[in-house]
Amino acid sequence: MLSDAELDRYARQIILPAFGGAGQAKLKAAHVAVIGAGGIGCPAITYLAAAGVGRLTIIDHDVVELSNLQRQPLFADGNIGARKAAVAAEAARRINPHVEAVAAAERLHADNAESLLAGANLILDGCDNFATRLAVNRAAVALRLPLLSAAIGAFEGQVALYEGWRADSPCYACLVGDDPDRPGINCAEQGVMGALAGMIGTMAALEAVRALTGWGQPLAGKLALIDMLDRRWREVAVAKDPECPICQG
Repeated sequence: MLSDAELDRYARQIILPAFGGAGQAKLKAAHVAVIGAGGIGCPAITYLAAAGVGRLTIIDHDVVELSNLQRQPLFADGNIGARKAAVAAEAARRINPHVEAVAAAERLHADNAESLLAGANLILDGCDNFATRLAVNRAAVALRLPLLSAAIGAFEGQVALYEGWRADSPCYACLVGDDPDRPGINCAEQGVMGALAGMIGTMAALEAVRALTGWGQPLAGKLALIDMLDRRWREVAVAKDPECPICQG
C-alpha cells in the first residue's frame, strides 16, 4: 500500500493513464541492482530513487576522484576518496526516504555476480569494462533477470534491454561476443561529454521503470543508439545468436 505521503510524492506519475497507482505499487515492490555509480549510474540512481523504486542495490568498488565530478553529480569535492557506492546510497536515501538503498562496495566478477544480483527484479548495468559486463550478463541469464545495459563514450551513447533466457530474445553476448579480454575504450582514454552521461543514465532509468511496470513499447531485443555530435537517434534490432555460448548453451 502507498502511504498518503507517497501518494503526494508520486502524484504526477500516478495520474498518467498508462502508469497509474498500479504502476507505482509495482515500483515500490521492485528491487533494482545498479552496476556502477559512475556517469551512467549517478543519474540512473537519482531518477530510480525519485520514481519510487523500493530497493536499490548499488554495486561499485571505486572511490570518488576529482575527474568524476564533471559527469557524476551525486558527488562533490568533499566526497573525494570516499566509496562511490556508499555515497550514492546515502544520496538515494536523501532523495527519497521511502527507498531502501544498499551499498555493495566491492568489485563484481564472475565468481560473485550471481550472489550479488540474486533477489533483484532488474539489473541496470552502467559499468565501464567488458569483463564486468560479461559477468553481469552471464548472471542475468542464469538468474533469468532483465538486463538494462547502457554505455557512453565521447558524444555517443546506447541503451538496450536483454532477456537472454527467453527463446526469442538475445543476451548481451549475442551482440558483443563473450571474450572478456576484448579491448575497450574508457572515458579516460576517449573522453565524454558530461551532459551525455546524464542523458543516457536518465534514459536507462526510464527504460528500467518501463520494464518493471509494463507501460509503452518495451526495448527488449532492440538497441537504441544516440549520437549527440550530430543529434542522431536510431534503434536497431539485436538478433539472438544461435551459437551464443551464454544464452544458447
